[in-house]
Amino acid sequence: MTLRPSIYDAGTASVLDTVVSTLRSWQQTAWVTLDLVEFVANVALFVPLGMLVIAWRGRWWHGILIAVLTSALIETIQLLFLPTRVADVRDLVANTAGAMIGVALALAASRLHSDRISVAIESS
Repeated sequence: MTLRPSIYDAGTASVLDTVVSTLRSWQQTAWVTLDLVEFVANVALFVPLGMLVIAWRGRWWHGILIAVLTSALIETIQLLFLPTRVADVRDLVANTAGAMIGVALALAASRLHSDRISVAIESS
């Protein structure tokens, strides 16, 4: 989806427009916009990257650096080679935030797992 000539096809656009329109029609979710949905999707897209870097024994800042570089590469390709796409710094921010969340989740899970192993060893 990231490097396609268009963001999404007409069918996907129709579904997204319907969902966002429906959410905007309810008072409790009137704040939901297509821009917000796209931002959250970009965050979610990079969470696994941050988690994988930690799972592969990388340092926390490796996950963030890889996310920044990958996102910058994607946005540069969109700018230079995909005239129907828009390169946007908000995508870089969202992608990096997603990787940071992934790193934080992976570190928390790793610490929790280590604590449980320590407790199991001590009780043996």
